Amino acid sequence: MRILITGNMGYVGPILVRHLRARMPDAELIGYDAGFFADCLTTTEGLPEVALDRQYFGDIRDLPSALLDGVDAVVHLAAISNDPMGTRYEAATAEINARASIRLAALAHQAGVRSFVFASSCSIYGFAEGGPRREDDALNPLTAYARSKVATEESLHAMQPQAMTVTCLRFATACGMSPRIRLDLVLNDFVAGAMAAKEITVLSDGSPWRPLIELRDMARAIEWAIGRPVERGGRVLSVNAGSDAWNLQVRDIAEAVAREVPGTRVSINTEAPPDRRSYRVDFSLFRELAPAFQPRIGLVEAIRGVRDGLGAIGFADANFREGRHMRLKVIEALRVADRLDPSLRRATPQPPESRAAA
Repeated sequence: MRILITGNMGYVGPILVRHLRARMPDAELIGYDAGFFADCLTTTEGLPEVALDRQYFGDIRDLPSALLDGVDAVVHLAAISNDPMGTRYEAATAEINARASIRLAALAHQAGVRSFVFASSCSIYGFAEGGPRREDDALNPLTAYARSKVATEESLHAMQPQAMTVTCLRFATACGMSPRIRLDLVLNDFVAGAMAAKEITVLSDGSPWRPLIELRDMARAIEWAIGRPVERGGRVLSVNAGSDAWNLQVRDIAEAVAREVPGTRVSINTEAPPDRRSYRVDFSLFRELAPAFQPRIGLVEAIRGVRDGLGAIGFADANFREGRHMRLKVIEALRVADRLDPSLRRATPQPPESRAAA
């Protein structure tokens, strides 16, 4: 089997590649990535891409159709990956996360790809009062990132592919250790704060709900989606990917982290206005369709994994929110260095005199 993974050099990709290499040792694994975060390594084990058969670099908006020749499955991770980046670069988020994703799916269909796996998000439920949200409940995307995921899902369902199985995995919020960890995710942020400053700062009142999923369980869900037969969910499926047990309130996540990093103080802003991004999610359809691929990693194990992983690289940066493990900060640094233009394309280098004249 030949599998193309887009956005493989981000947070999820290295864990996915490791998992697929272990589960499918004979598969040909191909990566395609813009390389924005290639040097944001948080591992003592070397470059994770050595597990691939081939690595290509390029903008997802320009992925060449020839790269899909002979490909059996596409796992599409490439995206502007969080709300702050989407807010700052709203037009680019729509281009990359939606329009480029729809183009890629069309190219894959034309090339005879059998399985297309799209990394969607439970954030599309936005502010959701009442009970946990099911796949057929109303969507309420509050951010450019969430709107881009909705637009892509809608287009994939409208595509009506005849021979390609499409699976939109609406992932809960990712967490866990990675060779390229992100510290702009709630659980990871709390662990980093506890380790570096012995303090967890909760900017909201702690009441918002966040479903979580550990990276290794995300990889297992993707493995299932790659091989999903059409009779298990239909030709195009949108499914919540996670576990009911991981529907947690932010304050409970903070307290759980504090218990695993002794001496940590939890500071909750009880005067903060309500955070509108709050939703619980019903994962019963995923449980029904993929009983052998259910999440296995629990909250404590995930916290300990991040704690021990950061400890192994000597992490102690109390100012980490301004550093290279925050995706927006990396993009902003590339912009300041004139390596990206406002549309987040690679900028054409200009001679010094041209920049000075400008």
